[in-house]
Amino acid sequence: MAEETVLNEGASFMDPFKGLLLTYFMPESCYDEFFLNFNFLYVPCLKIVLSKGLGIGIILGSVMVKLPQIIKVMGAKSAEGLSFQTVLLELLAITGTMAYSIANKFPFQVGAWGEALFLMLQTVAIGFLIQHYGGRTSRGVLFLVVFIGLLVLVLSPVTPMPVVTYLQASNMPAIIIGRLIQAAANLRNGHTGQLSAVSVFLLFAGSLARIFTSVQETGDTLMAFTYVISSACNGIIALQVLYYWNSSPERKKKKKKSE
Repeated sequence: MAEETVLNEGASFMDPFKGLLLTYFMPESCYDEFFLNFNFLYVPCLKIVLSKGLGIGIILGSVMVKLPQIIKVMGAKSAEGLSFQTVLLELLAITGTMAYSIANKFPFQVGAWGEALFLMLQTVAIGFLIQHYGGRTSRGVLFLVVFIGLLVLVLSPVTPMPVVTYLQASNMPAIIIGRLIQAAANLRNGHTGQLSAVSVFLLFAGSLARIFTSVQETGDTLMAFTYVISSACNGIIALQVLYYWNSSPERKKKKKKSE
C-alpha cells in the first residue's frame, strides 16, 4: 500500500491530457500548479493559458476570417464597395508583421505571424477578385505575380533586418490609411457594398485579442501598439457596418412591419 501511495503521489486526473496541455497551453510548472496543487487562481499561469488559448483561437479564426468576404464577393459576382487600395495597404501590414516575426523567431501560434499567413492568402484572393470582377483580370494576375515575388524577397536572408523593422513600423500608418480609405468609400457610397459584416467583426475581435497575446508572448511593445491602432480602425468599420445595416431601406421596412 505504501508503494502504491508513492506511485500515485504526483499523479493527476489530467495526466492522459498532459502531453497536449504542455505542448499547446502551458509549461510543466503551471500544469503542476493547476492539477497537482489545485491552485487554479494562480495569476501568472492563468495569463499564460489565456494567451496560448487566444493565440490558437486567433489562428483557427484567421483560417476563415475573410472567407465570408470571399464567398460574398463570388456569390454576388461583384466587389462593389471594396477598396483595392485598402487591400494593398493590408498586405503591406500583414507582410511586415510576418517578416518581422519570423526574423525575430516569434512562436507560430502568437498573434504575430501564425494568423498573418492565413490572412495574407485570403487578402491576396480578395485583391484578385476585386480586379477580376472589375473587368481587369489580367491586372489581377499581374498583381499576384508581383506580390509573390516581393514576398519571397522580403522573407529571404537578402533583406536586412533594418528594412524588416521599418516594414513592421510602417504597419500603423498602413492600417490607419487603409481603414480610412475604406471608411471614406463607405461614406461616399452611402453603404458598405459587398463588405462582409462577419469578416469585419471577426477582424475587430481578432485585433483586440492580439493586443494581449503580443504583450504576453513576445513583450514587444511596438507590435502591441500596432494592434491597438488596428483595433481602433477595425472598430470604425464595424460601426459603419452597423449604422448602414440599421439605416438600410430593407431594415426600415422590416421595422415598420414589426410595429
